[in-house]
Amino acid sequence: MLPLLAALLIGLVAGLRSMTAPAAVSWAAQLGWLDLDGSWLAFLDYAWTPVILTALAALELVGDKLPQTPSRKVPHAFATRIVSGAICGAAIGFPAGVTTFGLLAGVAGAVLGTLGGAAARARLAAAFGRDMPAALVEDAAAVGVTAVAVGALL
Repeated sequence: MLPLLAALLIGLVAGLRSMTAPAAVSWAAQLGWLDLDGSWLAFLDYAWTPVILTALAALELVGDKLPQTPSRKVPHAFATRIVSGAICGAAIGFPAGVTTFGLLAGVAGAVLGTLGGAAARARLAAAFGRDMPAALVEDAAAVGVTAVAVGALL
């Protein structure tokens, strides 16, 4: 049950920040907290994968604050978050033998994170009177939920 909850949570993170989730999962694999050997997800444990995904996650954190960045709910952005959640959920489920259920939990989390995150950020931005503080709160939430999801692997 714990792997599925962790998969749901990492999917939620993918819905908030699409590259933070795979960066965290890749680091977990690289540090030996997540065994992906023999799976189609083993690429997450390649030597340069966590570095590349971390760079992409950092760029996303900056890009998210730019005014020309499209909504996370446009089709290509939404699809990216679902794919990210699916891959990360499957990776978390693999060692427990629940890859498919982990994938589905990751997708569900990504949908919840995408739609719920957009709604929460809009409400926070309205309360703050501008978007930047709301975006930073969302960043902190994504990092916090990532820590809980990855911490469940230990």
